Amino acid sequence: MKYLAFCLVAIQLQTGFGQTTPMRSLEELVNREDPGWRFVEEWIEEATNQVEVLKRDAKKADAALYQTQVTTRSPMGAIIYETGGILVDHGWIRILGSGSAKMTRSLPEWNKGKLAGELGQGTTLLLIADDAIGGYFALNGGAFGNDLGKVYYFSPDNLEWEPLDVGYSEFVYWAFTGDLEQFYEGLRWNTWRKEVSLMDGDQVVHFFPYLWTEYEDLEKLSRKAVPVEEMWNLQMDLKNQLFGN
Repeated sequence: MKYLAFCLVAIQLQTGFGQTTPMRSLEELVNREDPGWRFVEEWIEEATNQVEVLKRDAKKADAALYQTQVTTRSPMGAIIYETGGILVDHGWIRILGSGSAKMTRSLPEWNKGKLAGELGQGTTLLLIADDAIGGYFALNGGAFGNDLGKVYYFSPDNLEWEPLDVGYSEFVYWAFTGDLEQFYEGLRWNTWRKEVSLMDGDQVVHFFPYLWTEYEDLEKLSRKAVPVEEMWNLQMDLKNQLFGN
């Protein structure tokens, strides 16, 4: 039954994403009878990767939920409304919420200027999470094809968006319980855990030479923490120069 409910929530989120709909009030978006947060709490209990839920600010949570226009019956709306964000595996993966001291970006704020269409009004992609090495997770609202509501990963080692064939709920569950060592094979250096844990959720590691170039040993690349906004702009510029839009 839990799996069936999980699938139903995921389907509801996916079928509504990327469509143009009237703006709903905060009261309409907050579902107190069947909140999606209960699913997220269950996934946290099952987590095999370290999970840190960042404290929310009520006013910021209200604003972020309204701007995103996703009901709290869905796990996405619940995470935006109930958390300032979620850090996974010592901060390696950052799932966006409504912003906090440790990760000031909210999901709607981070998406401003980075997508086609306004939030809740025909958005063609939605950035939902990222990682410590400049990889980004986004929901497809039409930018990547017809598989609406599916998660794509922008890989820093090839500057390409890659389909993961999962929805938002499945992505969050994977982040909590999946084999991250396997997913990031070859992209984690010996002291990554210590270095990443000292960063906040608005920073990423800048490598030189870049991860998408040819190099012999990851350990020998220079590393420094830079603002995630700076890294995003650099990567998008490089992607456009090398591959076009």
